[in-house]
Amino acid sequence: MSDAVEYSPLYLKRGEEARLRAGHLWVFSNEVDVKRSPLTAFAPGDICIILDHAGKPLGVGYVNPNSLICARLVARGLDHALDRSLFVHKLNVALSLRQRLYAEPFYRLVFGESDGLPGLTLDRFGDVIVGQTTTAGMERLKDEITEAVVKVLKPSALVWKNDAGIRSMEQLPEYADIGYGSLDAPVVVREGGVEFECDVIGGQKTGWFYDQQANRDRMARYVAGKRVLDVCSYLGGWGLRAAAMGASEVVCVDVSQHAVDAIRRNIERNGLGDRVTAVKADAFDELKRLREQRERFDVVVLDPPAFVKRKKDFSEGRIAYRRLNEMGMQILARDGILVTCSCSYHMPRAALLDSVQQAARHLDRHVQVLEQLQQGADHPVHPGIAETDYLKGFICRVLPA
Repeated sequence: MSDAVEYSPLYLKRGEEARLRAGHLWVFSNEVDVKRSPLTAFAPGDICIILDHAGKPLGVGYVNPNSLICARLVARGLDHALDRSLFVHKLNVALSLRQRLYAEPFYRLVFGESDGLPGLTLDRFGDVIVGQTTTAGMERLKDEITEAVVKVLKPSALVWKNDAGIRSMEQLPEYADIGYGSLDAPVVVREGGVEFECDVIGGQKTGWFYDQQANRDRMARYVAGKRVLDVCSYLGGWGLRAAAMGASEVVCVDVSQHAVDAIRRNIERNGLGDRVTAVKADAFDELKRLREQRERFDVVVLDPPAFVKRKKDFSEGRIAYRRLNEMGMQILARDGILVTCSCSYHMPRAALLDSVQQAARHLDRHVQVLEQLQQGADHPVHPGIAETDYLKGFICRVLPA
């Protein structure tokens, strides 16, 4: 590759290449041989060739000397430059999977490391693409990414939703704007025959949580003819899908007025006003109020934001998950269904299940796990990168002891 030889070398210390050879894509600052390739010689986002201690190239990546994860590998070997051509190739590979999985163009198109593009997320809403770059390297390559997206997908718009707090770790500014084309109509996602209007500039994340789509698909056997509570509802994903699957009554709860207003628009959009209501309230406060009012639901869905964003938050977050599950169980009807989830990578699946069991025993209830939930197939897990396996959940039957 003619361009690659022009990239600066980044040498690893002896033995530090093992994790990369095993499939991982990250280089930590303490793994770099700074005598041969001082990190101070790189600017954030510089492209580099990553080499082992013996000088054998591992591949091409990019550097941020200010970050603990100081480099990320994007292309193995030296056959590809980090340019539009490489992004076109990787987008086509990612697209082929999604087209195999989904009948309609609504999905996560690129899931960072799992699709060989660390630091990049692309979500597809029909002919609108919403992207996030969370690293200085991908930020520097935005023009090449945009050109590749336009070539492969020919979208009407590409929105950069770069307001995630994680960008601060790379010393990147936060912003959200249209990088290509224009938004001439509300952005709509269609899931299970239900339409949801999404705010892809001012909303949460990229505007929609595609990672739960397959899990919402699994609700039908549990909700038909039932009374359902959807806690931390956001745009009503679980609740409106439950209503479309035949739930007799659905209550959606979210603390954000912006989200509640959006839920109400989506209720009207889908003609579900006779069965679905939206309530603005804190999840814990509303569960307490419902318990005091002796309300009962056949199905309770708990899909909160991450309570454990960092490893040091684990103890406090674990208590929060237990408390939330306990309060959810307290308003379940006899022989009810609890759907409980965590998107916290630092909350292991076993710890979440333990919080469910502790909550049940405290209430003298018996839990049967019916199904285990994980992120959808458009968020594939990279077997060499544990961090890509983050979403976990359970569909549980809750009975008197």
